[in-house]
Amino acid sequence: MTAPLLSVRDFALSFANRGGPRLQAVDGLSLTVYPQQTVAVVGESGCGKSVSAMSILQLVPRPPGRFDRGQAFFDGGNGRAPVDLLALTPDQIRKVRGNEIAMIFQEPMTSLNPVYSVGEQIIEAVQLHRSMSRKQAREVALGSLAEVGIVDPVNRIDQYPHQFSGGMRQRVMIAMALACQPRLLLADEPTTALDVTVQAQVLALLRSLQRQRGMGVLLITHDLGVVAENADVVCVMYAGRVVEYARVTDLFRAPLHPYTRGLLNSIPRMTNRRDRLVTVKEIVDNPAEAARLPGGERGVRAWWPWHQVPADLHRAERPAGEYELLEVEPEHWVGVWRTATVAGAACRPPDLSFRRGEVRTRS
Repeated sequence: MTAPLLSVRDFALSFANRGGPRLQAVDGLSLTVYPQQTVAVVGESGCGKSVSAMSILQLVPRPPGRFDRGQAFFDGGNGRAPVDLLALTPDQIRKVRGNEIAMIFQEPMTSLNPVYSVGEQIIEAVQLHRSMSRKQAREVALGSLAEVGIVDPVNRIDQYPHQFSGGMRQRVMIAMALACQPRLLLADEPTTALDVTVQAQVLALLRSLQRQRGMGVLLITHDLGVVAENADVVCVMYAGRVVEYARVTDLFRAPLHPYTRGLLNSIPRMTNRRDRLVTVKEIVDNPAEAARLPGGERGVRAWWPWHQVPADLHRAERPAGEYELLEVEPEHWVGVWRTATVAGAACRPPDLSFRRGEVRTRS
């Protein structure tokens, strides 16, 4: 079996809060990304998606941030043992960033430096990670721009970010991220603020480059349409925790957690006329939703509502013992309270190597 490129286990991150307790931004994130696989991290704004990806590359300032627990193992490649990205020194993580793991940020105009040409910025990234002359790095930059569909790269390489449209700037960001042939790409809402046509072009470009290079992609988004079209596996986050983890087909066919159903029900549909849309809060705070989980409220109680703690909670197992990701169906994980029923259950961490087009097998 192919080893995962990235394996995040029980990661927690908090921030200092002047005059009050620390703010828990991420609490127990677990996921895996395999070669050529796209794992989508979904959730509303502020749920911890972007800060989780930035933490993997140690881009979160510490302080005020702090890694409370967990590991993020990255496959060393070429027979090397996996390394814990969260435990690397600043010099060690700099060798990984942009070289083996690249990141595309959601707003290219603020990510690109306005006083340097796009070519200068790509060349700098290439020379930082590869032993190349400036002439060789420029050739790599030209090839990267051509690969992402920038017309006339020989002339455009010396232009500045403001001379590119929003879609073209995003293509420049992709060219910069992929210039060093990374094995894993972290894409943080790569189509934000783009119109639908350009969005489709950018996503199709990413899929094409992923197939050509065999990359793993961690796609961060709140757009469920993008997820349905592009993801193999979906990780749903709510208030810093993973509440559901499954194949994309299983998640859309039979969402199990109340929050996931709330996300799906909040989307307007052309076929159903409604006077008002259902809000996520109306689903999450509805006691009847918990009974729809396998076993109902008396069996596996959903993590619902997040601010109410069940009386039979078991806290002794681990530092965050009130919450657990449980495989309630084969290869389908749901976040639940660690009650007496769950306390005795084996909770294997989420791990799916599934890719679209594969024949589904279950043991």
